[in-house]
Amino acid sequence: MGKLSHYDKHGRASMVDVSAKVETRREAVATAFVRMSKKVVKALPGNRKGDPLEVARIAGITAAKRTSELIPMCHPVPLSFVDVQASVCENGVRITTRAATTSRTGVEMEALVAASVAALTVYDMCKALDKGITIEDVVLESKTGGKSGDYVRLRQSSKGKR
Repeated sequence: MGKLSHYDKHGRASMVDVSAKVETRREAVATAFVRMSKKVVKALPGNRKGDPLEVARIAGITAAKRTSELIPMCHPVPLSFVDVQASVCENGVRITTRAATTSRTGVEMEALVAASVAALTVYDMCKALDKGITIEDVVLESKTGGKSGDYVRLRQSSKGKR
């Protein structure tokens, strides 16, 4: 395991200098799960605020583009692609995001922020029906490119049907 990179030699938080890194294609995939009752799942198509999945998709894309404004030490990354997919499952909504760039730093945070905000948006769109909806398992599934190489999350047994 390496050392934490967002600290200077005096222990102060700092932005990592990526100017010496080579620009390469980098991609990251993240997921989130919004657990809800079957009653809320059934009500998704008739939501009076609009289609929660489409609103969540747009919110996730917008959030990915603003990640450096939300996470203090993130570099502004020129995104070449962002995709957010939201699909209804038996007990909630599964969100999958993908972000890509050709840059000096990765897009893991952009993918994770997209998944988080998309999940929060589903909650917002459905909270009138049930405030007990939960957002679970916001995780990085994979990343490619960069100095640290590729990463693929090992699958763990899930707590519910997804």
